[in-house]
Amino acid sequence: MTAVRCIDLCKTYRQGDQDIKALDHVNLDIESGGFVCLSAPSGGGKTTLLNAIGGLDSPDSGEVWIAGRRIDNLSKGELAQLRLTQIGFVFQAYNLIPVLSARENVEFVMQVQGVPAAERQDKSRAILKEVGLQGLEDRRPADMSGGQQQRVAVARAIVSRPELVLADEPTANLDSKTSDELMALFVELNEHHNTTFVIATHDQRVMSYARRLIRMLDGRIIDDIDQQAA
Repeated sequence: MTAVRCIDLCKTYRQGDQDIKALDHVNLDIESGGFVCLSAPSGGGKTTLLNAIGGLDSPDSGEVWIAGRRIDNLSKGELAQLRLTQIGFVFQAYNLIPVLSARENVEFVMQVQGVPAAERQDKSRAILKEVGLQGLEDRRPADMSGGQQQRVAVARAIVSRPELVLADEPTANLDSKTSDELMALFVELNEHHNTTFVIATHDQRVMSYARRLIRMLDGRIIDDIDQQAA
């Protein structure tokens, strides 16, 4: 099954008196259960492509399909529902709510989904244990290391078992040891739950974990490498 399909995506931004092509006729298929890295220099288009896949930004032209459903023409409400129920997001900046504990941050998405309180608590504790944060459930973000905060963000992204997880520079604020631990966690989740991962990065360490590496430059895909065969 195809988890992600992008057909002839184009996106242009105006920067001063110049038009910058962030996406230049991008075509891409990602199979369900894939573990893919998008690599590009700054301004190369990887984050724009990730945002288009996640419905956070709309292409100027072309089509985006998630699990057989076209999403680029959905309303804002439909996109919000799609992101809430089918896609998990992991951002460079963690985006945790500072006044909430780790458990409460993880529960927040489920609360919006309407999951009953007792089920939310059980699921949040189980997922925090799975990502190695057992015993830290009641700590607030300010009392946690960067790596621990990113693990909370991962737990929040996957607690509802989305089929697709999109991560934008997830290791940018982490040291090499913590980065390796996070990527090992991604690999484990991918293999055990068949979760599709698409990770935008310029970190060579992160790229080494990918089974498929897609290199972009000036909004175009210039390489699509099967690293298992390499």
